[in-house]
Amino acid sequence: MSAVIEMISYPFMVRALIGGILVSLCASLLGVSLVLKRYSMIGDGLSHVSFGALSVALAMGWSPLRVSIPVVVLAAFFLLHITERGRIKSDAAIAMISASALIVTSMTTGMTTDVSSYMFGSILAMSREDVRLSALLCVVVLFLFLFCYNKVFAVTFDENFAKATGVRVRLYNVLIAVLTAVTIVLGMRMMGAMLISSLIIFPSLTSMRVFKSFHGVVVSAGI
Repeated sequence: MSAVIEMISYPFMVRALIGGILVSLCASLLGVSLVLKRYSMIGDGLSHVSFGALSVALAMGWSPLRVSIPVVVLAAFFLLHITERGRIKSDAAIAMISASALIVTSMTTGMTTDVSSYMFGSILAMSREDVRLSALLCVVVLFLFLFCYNKVFAVTFDENFAKATGVRVRLYNVLIAVLTAVTIVLGMRMMGAMLISSLIIFPSLTSMRVFKSFHGVVVSAGI
């Protein structure tokens, strides 16, 4: 017990604990809808986009977080747009964005830029800004699932039925995409580009093996 008390006496440990819990909660809850909508690989695709944006930002001396968040959000919008139009299937679109981001990364990492910390992450490197963004993100995600539960359920399982009942399907799809993009950027500081997708996929897949209802899976994944 004394070791735990001593551990949380350090500010960076407190930031790591709070930020890690909040980002993990957001990723697991959003992962339920993403896996059921067959967008489970979006985490991997957007993490490569974020890694490319971070590489460019570090090479140019810009703020990594302020550059990567809008870039990844735009990538999520683009991904949603091309899949909704039916021109490219979701898996092909994710692969295309992922490959394009890796090309950008390979062109910028040659500028003596150290991006290894974003490749594998470091939870102890989370700053106060990361924790504030994580708290804000967590509030929005919890609001989405608690107060819009029925609409999220309808959009996740049958978009045509949701449209017929008056649900603004595109609005909720955009909201989920944006929240996922921000979660991935923040999660990269914690787990890195290589592992952030596992934070989205594994909690929901594990919950689906235990519970059969959407409500049970959401609660179990959040826990």
